[in-house]
Amino acid sequence: MIRNVTVRQIERQLAELRAEATAEERAPSLRTSVMTHIAWVPERWIDAATRTLGGLEERHPSRTILLFPRPDEDRDELDGEVDLRCFVTGGGSGPVCFEVVQITLCGPRAQAPASVVAPLLVSDLPVFLRWRGALPFGSSALEELVAAADRLVVDSAEWPAPEDDLPRLPELFDEVAVSDIAWARLEPWRRGLARLWPAIAEVGTLHVAGPRAEALLLAAWLGGRLDRDVELEHEAAEQLERVEADGEAVDPVGLGRKSASDLLSDQLDLFTRDPVYEEAVRSFSRVAT
Repeated sequence: MIRNVTVRQIERQLAELRAEATAEERAPSLRTSVMTHIAWVPERWIDAATRTLGGLEERHPSRTILLFPRPDEDRDELDGEVDLRCFVTGGGSGPVCFEVVQITLCGPRAQAPASVVAPLLVSDLPVFLRWRGALPFGSSALEELVAAADRLVVDSAEWPAPEDDLPRLPELFDEVAVSDIAWARLEPWRRGLARLWPAIAEVGTLHVAGPRAEALLLAAWLGGRLDRDVELEHEAAEQLERVEADGEAVDPVGLGRKSASDLLSDQLDLFTRDPVYEEAVRSFSRVAT
């Protein structure tokens, strides 16, 4: 990581890497990106974000911009690093290369990321924003990056207080398409509950052993589908382990557990709003806890 760099210097490094790769014939065409992938990564999420990025390479080669906010730094500077990563595909068409830009936003720079990101976006390609951790509603950083993105990808299971933050999420629905990885993890359980129709129409209590956000979303989705209140009994667990409807066990249907990389990759294939998810988020008034 180079201390105190400018955006222009980062752009120059990208151009130099592309020129070097072309000269070495490492790739017949360096415009292999299918999107610009921005990730907002507070310090506690760096390891998780790095592991997830490693699993995305072949499925979604993209210009990836990793933003590391350090608002408590005394410096008003950027630190940056640019890397060109290549891998060989199975089709025999030669290596695929994509760029990874890592930028540390020191001090006040953490509140104004748009001026840093805008010159680095790949023109005419969609922009996905992965926000690690809780969403700072009303902050300039969130507002600026949402304005630059076509889709915002969150994981509400990462939020310390999802019961407070999920009801605020509809504030963003008309500004950007929103994906929630916690919602994606619920798909087998939603299918399991749906398979119980018509008996599920009479359920009064849903017991969920799993992350708080996933329990809230599942109960809100069911309440919204049934158009009435559903009581939620929540049992804390790191992963969703068990769901019971009025004491009867619900079996998940279909998909097994996916890796963090696969879950994020699935969201990067989506380009439209998810009305069922949006309805579930808006249905928290139907959850009694």
